[in-house]
Amino acid sequence: MKKIPSFEKDHDALQPGLHARTDANGITTFDLRFKKPNAGDYISPAALHSIEHLLATTVRNLGEDDIVYFGPMGCRTGFYLLTLRKSYAEGKALIEEGIRAALALDEIPGATRKECGNYLEHDLEGAKKELTAYLALLSL
Repeated sequence: MKKIPSFEKDHDALQPGLHARTDANGITTFDLRFKKPNAGDYISPAALHSIEHLLATTVRNLGEDDIVYFGPMGCRTGFYLLTLRKSYAEGKALIEEGIRAALALDEIPGATRKECGNYLEHDLEGAKKELTAYLALLSL
């Protein structure tokens, strides 16, 4: 089978930051790399889950119909944001605005038993710590 693009990257050379690629059908995949792969420092499962809820909510509210998907990487080093019609600069601005909006929230959206399949595994404080660090990285 053909390898998917994310598996063709040299993860040992990949650094934290924001990476993007646009495929032939016009979908831009933003790689929000919070942590250096294979370095032993990963986002905790509870914080990862909470960031997913926070940013999926804020970027979808800000990006409207241009958001295809937002979700975590299984390796717990970051997230993927898939968009239509977003340049790198527009995507970065959306992500930064989404993080600021997430940091202003006092509760995790969609985190009740009725709304979430693992509602007990959340960490708002840990999520905000990771988001704050990533926002600072984007500002460098």
